Amino acid sequence: MESSQLKFAFWGTPLLSAETLDILVQHGYIPCVVITAPDAKSGRGMRENASPVAEWAEEHGIPCLKPEKIDDEFRSQFSTYNIELSVVVAYGKILPKDIISTPRFGTINIHYSLLPKYRGASPLEQALLNGDTETGVSIQQMEHRLDSGPVLAELVTDIDPNETKESLRARLTQIGGETLVKLLPQIIEGTTNPKQQDDTQASYCTKIEKSAGEIDPLGNARENWNKYRAFFGWPGIFFFTVKNGTRIRIKITQASFKEGQFIIEKVIPEGKKEINYTDFLRNS
Repeated sequence: MESSQLKFAFWGTPLLSAETLDILVQHGYIPCVVITAPDAKSGRGMRENASPVAEWAEEHGIPCLKPEKIDDEFRSQFSTYNIELSVVVAYGKILPKDIISTPRFGTINIHYSLLPKYRGASPLEQALLNGDTETGVSIQQMEHRLDSGPVLAELVTDIDPNETKESLRARLTQIGGETLVKLLPQIIEGTTNPKQQDDTQASYCTKIEKSAGEIDPLGNARENWNKYRAFFGWPGIFFFTVKNGTRIRIKITQASFKEGQFIIEKVIPEGKKEINYTDFLRNS
């Protein structure tokens, strides 16, 4: 079976999912349908915005489903595509057992850790928070239990001590897409070599909450640096201080780690514009 003949569905929502689709298409793998999260309201006007994957589907003329839930109506729609394989990349919800097992080749998932380490929603952030020196990508045959399926392929990569979430995510997205492209012919030909995970070695990570970015500027320097790296972009890191009797939130927008010290360079005080941290201290 040639790549263009594989009838597969792609499940994903954020930008890294759309970037993975780009890699697949570059190698001739075009999904029959994509499934993504429903449009979400955001911004001051609470306007509905489509996910990056939904926007990708529209640009490429690919059918797109946005189910609020996996119910009988969705199952009926999904069945019309006669899918042979489902590929899941950061869809955002756990799929029901029957949806996972319906396609001829089952359902596979790109997970951004070396399973069974960091099963769950935030493996990339967890690796940075823990100061890990290496991570990787695992492609698993999905089971109903969270990130517990046999590993079909994996690739290890080093983490630079100064690397942030954004740069690491970009690298892992590329690694994951390229690894998937190499794996798909093996899935079609039935020549994969699944490796069962050792559940006794499993660790878990949860969805990141906005409040997780709070730090103590005078706390452990290495931990603060790792939080800065892990939460770079969103949710960002911040601390609270009292000015003129009012408690205000200070967002750290630029920092570095030198000679064992966490150095805050630029901040955005609540309701203000970005300034140098030294200027903020001088005016406090």
